[in-house]
Amino acid sequence: MESRQGAAKLGERSFAVFGPVLKPGDKAAEVELNNKGFAGTQKLLESTAGKVRLINVVPSLGTGICDAQTRRFNEEASKLGDDVVVVTVSVDLPFAQQEWCSAKGIDRIVMLSDHRDMAFGNAYGTHVDELRVEQRSVFVVDREGVVRYAQYVPAIGQHPDYDEAIAALQAVL
Repeated sequence: MESRQGAAKLGERSFAVFGPVLKPGDKAAEVELNNKGFAGTQKLLESTAGKVRLINVVPSLGTGICDAQTRRFNEEASKLGDDVVVVTVSVDLPFAQQEWCSAKGIDRIVMLSDHRDMAFGNAYGTHVDELRVEQRSVFVVDREGVVRYAQYVPAIGQHPDYDEAIAALQAVL
């Protein structure tokens, strides 16, 4: 598996990130992630077929930036209409994701967990192995499953470019 040394930073420390760097035009990979509990799984692309997807990737919902990022995309989701689905992927346990959504009033995002085997991280190039988290990133995937936008945020403590991601999404619609 491809490893990008120093692709993610936390403070002054650099970490390797595993998986390919996706670019516009690449085919998005189908991965199976946990939803609502350990037994429930969901195929990312199959379960969102026919929709334009904004995939919001965060290290952990329990941190301030991940919280703000996911809240922002939940807010944006309410303006985007039924042709768009916003998916958040983290390594948080599915139960923790659901509790967080309930506590924060998050109701427009599909929450999926990569905690089991890091399948998403390995396929989308966001697996920070040493920390066992995802690299903060945002992807826009069209109805045919083609990546139209990819942003890998190098610093774990940095926000993505929300406006650029939303503009890329709107360009696909």
